[in-house]
Amino acid sequence: MSLGKRCAAEFFGTFWLVFGGCGSAVLAAAFPTLGIGFLGVALAFGLTLLTMAYAIGHVSGCHINPAVSVGLWAGGRFPVSELIPYIVAQVVGGVAASAVLYGIASGKPGFELGGFACNGYADHSPGGYSLGACLLAEVVLTFFFLFVILGATHGRAPVGFAGIPIGLCLTLIHLIGIPVDNTSVNPARSTGPALFVQGWALHQLWLFWVAPIIGAAVAGFVYSLLFKAD
Repeated sequence: MSLGKRCAAEFFGTFWLVFGGCGSAVLAAAFPTLGIGFLGVALAFGLTLLTMAYAIGHVSGCHINPAVSVGLWAGGRFPVSELIPYIVAQVVGGVAASAVLYGIASGKPGFELGGFACNGYADHSPGGYSLGACLLAEVVLTFFFLFVILGATHGRAPVGFAGIPIGLCLTLIHLIGIPVDNTSVNPARSTGPALFVQGWALHQLWLFWVAPIIGAAVAGFVYSLLFKAD
């Protein structure tokens, strides 16, 4: 499969992740009397990843996350020469999804942009968590996300089932992290909404690039040292 086709798959996959996950937060989380809440948003993120794992996993590997691409490179599973094209496709997909989501959300009378599912710390954390707490959460959560991905796709793992534990892992991560910083573990997911909110969201965006990439890279190196793939 050509790099162009794989990047196209990453674009559509990341679009679906951001549109489905952030869309559930913006449009449905607090819908009058029937809001899906944190649990529903967490499930939405997990389901978008689960469905795309089977839709494009055989095409591009279904990274749909710059941190995952970096983690797979650190684990010896992905060539460094393809990192930039993958990351560009992922970020563009996330921005495109945010644009569509904005177009839908703004069609409601009395629409206010608000946080638009952005990630944030301190005053912009759902629970008021500090910068240090959010940084630690993102590093740890992304570390274990990559740990599960690397294990589920290991040469000795059952074939054809990787999407299930990976999707469930992302759901669990959101159940833990939404109250802390709205859960990122994915720089592309954080970048799209931040470009529309601007201001504080762009000022705090650095954390949601740096922390997930650190956590993913460490996981890749640790996993490759402990459990070499066949």
